[in-house]
Amino acid sequence: MDSLIFIFIIFYLVLAIIRPEWAVMLILAALPSYLIRFKILGIPFTLLEAMILVSFFVWFIFRTEFRNFIRGKYGWRDFLENRKKRMAYPFGLEIILWLVVSFIAAAVAGFSDNALGIWKAYFFEPVLLFILLINLFAGSGDEDCGIKSYQTSPSPSSLRRGIEKILWPLAVSALAVGVLAIYQGLTGNLIFNDFWAEAGQRRAVSFFGYPNAVGLYLGPLVLMMVGWLFSQDGSCVKRGLKIFNFSPPQRDPARNKHNKVAGQFSILNFQTVKLFLIFATIILSFLAVYFAKSKGALIGIAAGLAVFIFLAGNRKIKWGMIVLILAAAIGISAFAPLRDYALDKTIYSKSYQIRRVGWQETKKMLFDGRVISGAGLVNYQKAVAPYHQEGVFLEDYRDPDWLNKIRASAEFRQKNWQPLEIYLYPHNIILNFWSELGLAGLLLFTWIIGKYLVLGVRCLVLGVGNKYLVMGLVGAMVVIVVHGLVDVPYFKNDLAVMFWVLVAMMSAQRITHNA
Repeated sequence: MDSLIFIFIIFYLVLAIIRPEWAVMLILAALPSYLIRFKILGIPFTLLEAMILVSFFVWFIFRTEFRNFIRGKYGWRDFLENRKKRMAYPFGLEIILWLVVSFIAAAVAGFSDNALGIWKAYFFEPVLLFILLINLFAGSGDEDCGIKSYQTSPSPSSLRRGIEKILWPLAVSALAVGVLAIYQGLTGNLIFNDFWAEAGQRRAVSFFGYPNAVGLYLGPLVLMMVGWLFSQDGSCVKRGLKIFNFSPPQRDPARNKHNKVAGQFSILNFQTVKLFLIFATIILSFLAVYFAKSKGALIGIAAGLAVFIFLAGNRKIKWGMIVLILAAAIGISAFAPLRDYALDKTIYSKSYQIRRVGWQETKKMLFDGRVISGAGLVNYQKAVAPYHQEGVFLEDYRDPDWLNKIRASAEFRQKNWQPLEIYLYPHNIILNFWSELGLAGLLLFTWIIGKYLVLGVRCLVLGVGNKYLVMGLVGAMVVIVVHGLVDVPYFKNDLAVMFWVLVAMMSAQRITHNA
């Protein structure tokens, strides 16, 4: 296995030197490759990390001013002079603070091997990929000036091509994850956990080790693909997904005669096939989330789609959305069967009651002297252990006599007792970052999301960029935040990279249009 990984890395190194854009696109298509793990000189790595590091350092050595230092063409004075010609990175200050705060969080955890490994995989390397995406796909300028010189904005077509080089590999990745999850959901095969493989409680896991990972991965991608679909040429979108495209006869400019080859039905028209593939990615990804039975992801996707429709619609659609949401809220509140169903699937559910206990334990831990520092990277389980309760009685909220039954019957207590484990994270986006990075990390993360959303709305107000793609990016972040209320949407190799891919794509709007 190690020899195969070594051979792959060698070939990938060659690819990164010859075609750096292709190498980065391969990273995006293979985000789940973090599951392939190995060690170099005793240091743990994943294949995803190896590809990011190789791509970044090849780009840095061969395509920035560093190569001019090596060749002795100029020194520090030239370097400082060239810096004046470059546009600052979007989120540049936030990225510096992000790395500093996360490194301090590793210090709080005593610079353990696990803490440093998490810092490398979840913070340092995703930022490296952000830099690669900005330089390779989202700008123009003279590469000899260093980390690209954005003195002139590229054309909209150049931006579109760059963004699509990000979206295509993500679509390939979504299709691979989605198709496998759907197959697992339909057949039960390739689910290596017997509990989730059984028909009555089957949940697809795709390449991952647990079902919610499918929703965490595909949820934001669904909204990105929706934005990409609507951003296509208007006439093509109006045609919908019509497979047959009839082209009228074209005249031969040389002989002024009709070209006999033209005027035929074509099922391989590129734009039509492109629309079909994007649409298929959306549908298959959604079905995969459904077969994974990730309620948080489904609610997140619904919220993201609602935001997308609200932003994309005219005044009538906006008011219609508001009326529909109010009507749904009133209907659920007033109609007992709907209200009971909604409560059973949310705050009355077993998963919510378990998570609520974890949130209470986390708050006790934080407010017992860790409000500022948090627990430190990968130190949550150790820090919360003194506050952990071994189990909880699952409450039946519809039974007014439930508490008396718990007190009176040992058999009833045993039936309703749920043992609790200490999870890696509190399963709440606020508590996750507070416990891992401390209060400063939580505030910084909130600021980055807020700036991202403000930048998206600003692009829409000013009419710059591809408005539907911007709406899709806004919707994708909404999915992350909403799903994150009950899960862990960042602290995982592929999800951390996905977050910074979103930030890079939104940043491209500012770079290219100075929004």
